Amino acid sequence: MTRLLSVASECVPLVKTGGLADVVGALPGALAPLGVEMRTLLPGYPAVMKAVTDGRKVADWPDLFGGPARLIEGALGDHVLYALDAPHLYDREGAIYLGPDGKDWPDNPQRFAALSRVAALIGADGVGGWVPQVLHLHDWQAGLAPTYLRHLGADGRVGTLITIHNIAFQGLAPEKMLNELHLRPGDFTQDGVEYWGQISALKAALVHADAISTVSPTYAQELMTPDFGMGLDGVIRARAADVTGILNGIDTDIWTPPYKTIRGKARHRKALRAEMGLPDWPGPVCVVISRLTEQKGLDLLLDALPALVDRGGQLALLGSGDAKLEAAFKEAAAHPGVAVRIGYDEGLARRLIAGGDAILVPSRFEPCGLTQLYGLRFGTLPLVGLTGGLADTVINASPAALAAKCATGLQFHPVTLQALAGALMRLCELYEDRPLWERMAKNAMDTPVGWEASAPAYAALYEKLTKSS
Repeated sequence: MTRLLSVASECVPLVKTGGLADVVGALPGALAPLGVEMRTLLPGYPAVMKAVTDGRKVADWPDLFGGPARLIEGALGDHVLYALDAPHLYDREGAIYLGPDGKDWPDNPQRFAALSRVAALIGADGVGGWVPQVLHLHDWQAGLAPTYLRHLGADGRVGTLITIHNIAFQGLAPEKMLNELHLRPGDFTQDGVEYWGQISALKAALVHADAISTVSPTYAQELMTPDFGMGLDGVIRARAADVTGILNGIDTDIWTPPYKTIRGKARHRKALRAEMGLPDWPGPVCVVISRLTEQKGLDLLLDALPALVDRGGQLALLGSGDAKLEAAFKEAAAHPGVAVRIGYDEGLARRLIAGGDAILVPSRFEPCGLTQLYGLRFGTLPLVGLTGGLADTVINASPAALAAKCATGLQFHPVTLQALAGALMRLCELYEDRPLWERMAKNAMDTPVGWEASAPAYAALYEKLTKSS
């Protein structure tokens, strides 16, 4: 059995800002049947500490980046959870990354350096008699762990894997913080943590971890290009032999449609229209559940809405983010075919997916995406930009795919207003052919979207990285 410590800044059901949390929460259960004993290390946010109130202290430090800290061992379902209880770093209400002013907490570099430091200490010496063979590090928040392992002389004993969930976030800090972050002058080089005159926690992991993975095969290739690599494409190209793309999955026990066939969607569509105040039009009900950002292509969707509503289609949107986009969508909701809810509501999100005919993900870049996987599972056909995991998970309704009866949605490229508007019109055209639409929906619902393929791929990678028994 491979002993593995998963290190992340968020995890469902305790704390979530995006898909990273879903993946971190799902991996222990998905890997357990394959002989992987995965334990999870999280920062001790208030919600995390509430989950380990009956836990036991297994380590402590009198001064961890500015204050005392303890490591509490508890449980998350059937799996071991380690909570890094450092009140001076994590005992804060509200968003986990952002302060009340909506900006990053000024001490984010120290907060997540502490997480990385403790991960490295566990990797080097174990905790409570348990010693991991591999550290699975998620995004920049765990990115300094391989560097700290080197300082401890333990990099030859424990394997390290860094997974890039979104390269847009790189964990930058000024050079003057080198000593404060327990880094050495020799670390601050082009082949180390230095990134355009700053410290980058993500780059540190990309150069020092034993292997790199990301959350879809296409995104793995995109990251090696200037258009998607966010300035780190050269670093990733240099390590191309160590890069793997493994698609995310979803928990199909949790995400199960309340109907067996697409025809069962009718009453959910009717209920959704009533809840969102949409009239009974003949076209498809298209849903969006997303952060409202330009990355997600939602500025393009605003301008492309006439292509949908002029054909009898409708839009029901749930999301929050950029203030200008929020205001613009609220204004668009003056149209009878558009309904908008600003914020996030898990129950409404599920009702949107169950009642919608199509789910729109017009992203400019998307490492993997989970929304389209939920859509496939529920027979809510995804319309997606041709990028990242969206390209890997949706079979476009091309003439060839329709003839082969294997299409599961629509893709468009390039991610422009014209291409998106054309795809929306195509969507409405396909919807009018009910036998064709129902066949595509059945294909979608039959698509494997769980961890059946991805879990063995991770297990094989962990086995490859194992350096000790």
